[in-house]
Amino acid sequence: MNRRKRRTVIAGNWKMNMTPVEATAMIKELRPMIKGRRACDVVLCVPAIDIPAAVAAAKGSRIKIGAENVHFEEKGAFTGEISAKMLLSCGVEYVIIGHSERRQYFGETDATVNKRVLAALSAGLKVILCVGEVLEQRDLGITNEILAMQTKIALQGVSAEQLKNVIIAYEPVWAIGTGRVATPEQADEGNGVVRKTVEALYGHDAAEALTVQYGGSMNEKNAADLLAKYNVDGGLIGGASLVASKFAAIVAAAEK
Repeated sequence: MNRRKRRTVIAGNWKMNMTPVEATAMIKELRPMIKGRRACDVVLCVPAIDIPAAVAAAKGSRIKIGAENVHFEEKGAFTGEISAKMLLSCGVEYVIIGHSERRQYFGETDATVNKRVLAALSAGLKVILCVGEVLEQRDLGITNEILAMQTKIALQGVSAEQLKNVIIAYEPVWAIGTGRVATPEQADEGNGVVRKTVEALYGHDAAEALTVQYGGSMNEKNAADLLAKYNVDGGLIGGASLVASKFAAIVAAAEK
């Protein structure tokens, strides 16, 4: 981390977990655990059905609520989709875009990720943009090329001013939900590739100000080592974000 230049952000991605009642209980349990901690921003990205309950439960705390996806059109015949305007009207501030599970299971492409990024930013949402390689790509030695390509395509049409509302999460797909975690050095290297790509697009100052998270199975046990690396400015947390004590421990690690 480098707090002199950029903000540390710990964000939870609940995926398809938690009912509204469970979400309320978890956030109420979490609130006192992170009270007084100011060195990082705290975000919970929750299923759409949980958003109203989560916003209500987080009110008056430093917890911000995000969504897990957004459609790129403002309205229309898109059954099951949710627009940026709808999310904003419910109190959402952040949205995850381009998560590997959306790409793998639901047909997301680099091009549709870009369309969602532009729609979210134009509406006033903050974006957590996910990029990352699969195991085959890492074994072929093309991780850097994959990260650069995904980052460049996703940011097409994004202005330097809009970039200030973008967080990029490096998520090696082979380390998501597998229990296999990139070493701190691998995480720093991947995040560094993302930062160098942004530098080529927007300049040194913009790249140094960009928050780049690591998102491959960060948990309460490995967070401190990962966050100690220069290019790791926080985490996009999966399973550990579902347990208040574990998520609070990661927030505590980000305070050091």
